[in-house]
Amino acid sequence: MDLQTQVEKKLCEDEHLYFTRRFFKPRMGFKFTVNWHHVYISWIIDQVIAGEIANVVINVPPGAGKTELTTNLIPRGLALNARSRFLYLSFSQSLVEGVSDTARDIVKSKDYRQMWDLTVSNSTDSKKEWKITVEDYDVGHVYVASMGGQVTGRRAGTLADDGFTGCIIIDDPLKPEDAFSKIKRDAANRKLLNTVNSRKAKSDTPIIMIMQRLHTEDPTNFVMTGNLPGEWTQISIPALIDDKYIATLPEHIQKLVPQDVELDEQGRQSYWPKKESLQSLLQLEKGGKDKEGATVSRYTFSSQYMQQPKKLGGDLIKSEWFGFYKEHPELQWRAVLVDTAQKTKEHNDYSVFLLVGMGIDGKLYLLDLLRGKWEAPELNRQAKAFLDKHKEYTWHTKPIRYMKVEDKASGTQLIQTLGTYSGVAVIPVQRNTDKLSRFMDVQVHLEANYKDKPEDRFVMVPKDAHWVGEFFEECEAFNAAFTHDHDDQVDTLIDAIEDAVIAINYSPPAA
Repeated sequence: MDLQTQVEKKLCEDEHLYFTRRFFKPRMGFKFTVNWHHVYISWIIDQVIAGEIANVVINVPPGAGKTELTTNLIPRGLALNARSRFLYLSFSQSLVEGVSDTARDIVKSKDYRQMWDLTVSNSTDSKKEWKITVEDYDVGHVYVASMGGQVTGRRAGTLADDGFTGCIIIDDPLKPEDAFSKIKRDAANRKLLNTVNSRKAKSDTPIIMIMQRLHTEDPTNFVMTGNLPGEWTQISIPALIDDKYIATLPEHIQKLVPQDVELDEQGRQSYWPKKESLQSLLQLEKGGKDKEGATVSRYTFSSQYMQQPKKLGGDLIKSEWFGFYKEHPELQWRAVLVDTAQKTKEHNDYSVFLLVGMGIDGKLYLLDLLRGKWEAPELNRQAKAFLDKHKEYTWHTKPIRYMKVEDKASGTQLIQTLGTYSGVAVIPVQRNTDKLSRFMDVQVHLEANYKDKPEDRFVMVPKDAHWVGEFFEECEAFNAAFTHDHDDQVDTLIDAIEDAVIAINYSPPAA
């Protein structure tokens, strides 16, 4: 081993960020772009390896590079101790398998083996599991699984050595779309308590959990309110930072935060200006689309980007009252319910088009939802486009019976303009009862069977639709004091349940 390699080897063993950068470029073909938060997280990981921090929860915004840093902990940990055992968990099976592949490729690379001559065992070498062979014995061990997967019989850390012997890494334990389901949140939290914690070879085997905040009752809250044994440290990195936040950072990290950068009226700056401009983050904060085109609501920004989930707490509508479906059964009929906004200014409600169908199983299926702020004639174009999108039908789906629109403000002009469009009658609706009273009339149907027969929930939502998260957010925020921001989607939900209940109870007159 030449002198340069010896120096690099020592730096890799001493500094997690150096190791990450050293093995990133040969794999990716370009340098790892370092921001202050990478230095901070890497320093925390170094503290865990040194035994200075027992267990840690790290909260970061989407796209912060967290998985890259945790992935590199596996080959670096094996370099420090070939007997190390790692358990890597996430809600996503594809993510953990990708992590496993990357970590194994690093260990097998020429550059790595020049520094640490480790051999991946031929006996077990797969995406889910692989081992390190030393003197014909399989000692080091890497196992990855989804949070819902099987980890029985697997262990992180070992009893054989002192010092660092591996750890449990939990990378996003809860799927963002599941954050509004109490059942899913509780399942993830039980997994941490009953399964993950018992996978430690010894009590001081560390756990590193890294995630974006999703809900006030998410796994971060579960851990940091004392539900898992051991000492826990929490590190929080919001997307918008100010002087008050910077002052809470370790002194050597404070010095790395960029100065002379653009600030908003509140004195906030982007945590990573090179990647996320201040303006793009401020647009997301107001409710915009991220780089993948997904809508980011204010609640999503507050939780996933700022690490400050708001307590929705409406308690009138609970997301667990809804069921999920991948494919709906044969439908008896379909209809569109519309709620139009009076104004399109930022603080006003949205306009919503909700397509629903009544299944032959007696359940109400929410099929599609479109939400936006449009003035006429754009509102009219959106209405036509929504009907055009769904006008095709089969015996399985049935034609759209009608489009119901509240007869006031922009809804009135929509009714007058469309009349009947593409064979669908546009029906004016007069709402003479206040919204809370209307909701209380349908709540019993929404909540029906939730506890006694959860499989028979009345209102079903599509499992992977992009709009479901915002829909649940609004439902859970809906409250009797009307302090919630919006209730346009709730309006159409109430209309849909009313129509479904009428249809179920209607008996045609005898001939």
